[in-house]
Amino acid sequence: MRNQVQLIAYADRLGGDLPGLTRLLRGPFAGAFGGVHVLPFFTPYDGADAGFDPVDHTAVDPRLGTWDDVRELGRTHDTVVDLIVNHVSAQSPAFADVRARGDASEHAGMFLTMSSVFPAGATEDDLTRIYRPRPGLPFTPVRLGDRLRYVWTTFTPQQVDIDVHSRAGAAYLSSVLDAVADAGVSLVRLDAVGYAVKTPGTTCFMTPDTFAFIERFTQQARARGVDVLVEVHSYYRRQVEIGRSVDLVYDFALPPLVLHALYTADGSVLARWLVERPTNAVTVLDTHDGIGVIDVGPDQTVQPGDDPRPGLLDPAQIDALVQGIHARTHGASQRATGAAASNLDLYQVNSTFYDALGGDDHAYLAARALQLFTPGIPQVYYVGALAGGNDLDLLERTGVGRDINRHRYTADELDAALARPVVAALLALCRFRNTLPAFDGDVEVGLDGSVLTLTRRGVAEPGATARLTVDLADASATIDWTAPSGVTGRTTDLLLTPP
Repeated sequence: MRNQVQLIAYADRLGGDLPGLTRLLRGPFAGAFGGVHVLPFFTPYDGADAGFDPVDHTAVDPRLGTWDDVRELGRTHDTVVDLIVNHVSAQSPAFADVRARGDASEHAGMFLTMSSVFPAGATEDDLTRIYRPRPGLPFTPVRLGDRLRYVWTTFTPQQVDIDVHSRAGAAYLSSVLDAVADAGVSLVRLDAVGYAVKTPGTTCFMTPDTFAFIERFTQQARARGVDVLVEVHSYYRRQVEIGRSVDLVYDFALPPLVLHALYTADGSVLARWLVERPTNAVTVLDTHDGIGVIDVGPDQTVQPGDDPRPGLLDPAQIDALVQGIHARTHGASQRATGAAASNLDLYQVNSTFYDALGGDDHAYLAARALQLFTPGIPQVYYVGALAGGNDLDLLERTGVGRDINRHRYTADELDAALARPVVAALLALCRFRNTLPAFDGDVEVGLDGSVLTLTRRGVAEPGATARLTVDLADASATIDWTAPSGVTGRTTDLLLTPP
């Protein structure tokens, strides 16, 4: 996979369909993105959870295109595709058959129930141990055949959890992996994999059994020529541990730490994380979900009697961070977060990253520069690529908190966004990151008061260097660079003179 910036996008919300997204990447976005994470385009892409509840995970929704369109996109760009390992839609044919026939269905073993995980029954302690990102227990009463059963539903009643160890579950996941591999996909993102294995007497989240499953599945993917990106929002030390056994892991701690640094003019925690973090990471500031805070907080899976495991930020700092986002968005993020909106996640604040910085172009470009100078593969969410603001109209229509950061761009809106100086500067910054061969090594981190410095030096091209200097007190940023030819350059205002 190329060490270049990647775009994250819904095909229907940016470009209209898969061919439309391809045209954008080869047109106005040309050179800015070497790859693209296409968010779920399976049947249906517009279900209860914006495609993360597939009825048929092996089929492209015909309203968006075909597998041939995915192959065509992969001809010029590295492609990243979601592999939803934890659950399928409650409307899937397999689960519909189980609902109708119960244990007589050939698919009965594919789906988890409370009794299939706890065959001898569960105690109150067993149930309170289960970690879930949303309030309440992860069970939904459903009649399967002639019996009322508690079906395991980690996220919503519309998303039924798979028994990944069952013959039917393993065969299902293999069929999905075969489909994406056949389409030439470069990388699969294991969505919600932290919840995929349920082990009685544990939190059922990122247990040793989960790590073993991730390792086995990664081997299956690699055998098909596909790399694996693990998606887990969790305690930061767990991310470091995951990074040792997979191709790529998300750096979800980076977004809140960048905000914290720019809010407080204190880069000490960010500087510490830049030294400790796994380098085989995908870096993000924004995604289709909210801005995570659990990733910098204390370990939420600690059980009573265990020693606490503090986070990168303490509770007071996290509270100040969340309140800072709410203040800079003039309360919009508060309307879209937690119990204020449906489909809620307790560990995320819903807002665009641009609005989380108060719509300040200089601060936003400084944040993006920090991301692009951090080792790993940078991904930029489509709303962030266009410096988009919070979509309160969409939030009002759907009542889904995360929709505040999932705007549907019309052609006219796209043209208007591309004409904005902040967007042009960001795309230029991405092209700079893609073309200067200084970003294949580690990072040297310096901190002097409020001034944070990140230096990258080429490994394959030792003469190439790039140094980013950000004064966190006013978000002013300077980039100095040297090309392999010896030509040097300096940019002192990313908005006016992008590199």
